[in-house]
Amino acid sequence: MHDLKAPYSILLESFLNHLSVERNFSVNTRESYRNDLSRYLLFMQDENRAPGCIETGDIRRFISELHGTGLEASTLGRNISAIRSLHKFLLAERNLDTNPAETIQQPKQAKNLPNVLSLHEVMQLLDSPLQEQPPGKFLLRDKAILEFLYATGVRVSELVNLQQQNLYFEAGFVRIFGKGSKERLVPVGEAAIEWITRYRNELRIGLVAAESHDVLFLNARGKKLSRMAIYLIVKKNARLAGIRKDISPHTLRHTFATHLLEGGADLRAVQEMLGHSSILATQIYTHIDRSFIREVHKTFHPRG
Repeated sequence: MHDLKAPYSILLESFLNHLSVERNFSVNTRESYRNDLSRYLLFMQDENRAPGCIETGDIRRFISELHGTGLEASTLGRNISAIRSLHKFLLAERNLDTNPAETIQQPKQAKNLPNVLSLHEVMQLLDSPLQEQPPGKFLLRDKAILEFLYATGVRVSELVNLQQQNLYFEAGFVRIFGKGSKERLVPVGEAAIEWITRYRNELRIGLVAAESHDVLFLNARGKKLSRMAIYLIVKKNARLAGIRKDISPHTLRHTFATHLLEGGADLRAVQEMLGHSSILATQIYTHIDRSFIREVHKTFHPRG
């Protein structure tokens, strides 16, 4: 892939700076936008379409080419979202008179229900660090991580950046900084509090190094854990627990929400705890909840 030429390069950098300064996007999100939009602008550059002359038909041709590469609907949708955001920005900055991406629609995506664990499977997973023989060196840390993921439903990115100063265990809450640095308070149960306290007192104190700062969960070098490290911890303990489902840390987030709704929790409360900006993102769990209700009816109703 050859380099973008001005004014394409200037345009892209201006937009990425906007995402960073005005919208507080994470580094990972900005890099995704950079990759997707570089490909888009290179296409327009090769087509000799100046940024101010791009038309809806040009965008449709680009999307058609992307579709022909066999991209999944979710990836295609991400590209379209980036293109729409770019042109919306250019319109706001008065670099365009009209928005050629305004009528470009997102591809229809199959609504796959997220994978969840049963209560029995969750208990097996949470207990798996205690079953390892010989006991793992990081047993307390891994047990605390699993308990915390299920207790709070936090995202992996939120977990790895969690600091001790944001633990309010006396009140039974933890302060989480989510997407766009949006802040929320999430309740945390006694089991997670107990294991995190043990980890802090018995293991973390010996891991602390110069680069630890106030990060709660540390690796062997005293640095914060990576998202991949959390993924491997969950996969390892799922294997120890004999769970055959293909699970990840996000599975515990899905399971957290599902079990709350199965227990009768209000959808708005679950939305708040998950940190969803829209109730629509939370509503997918109502499909799981209804499946559970149907199964209960079938099992226990005399004419089920």
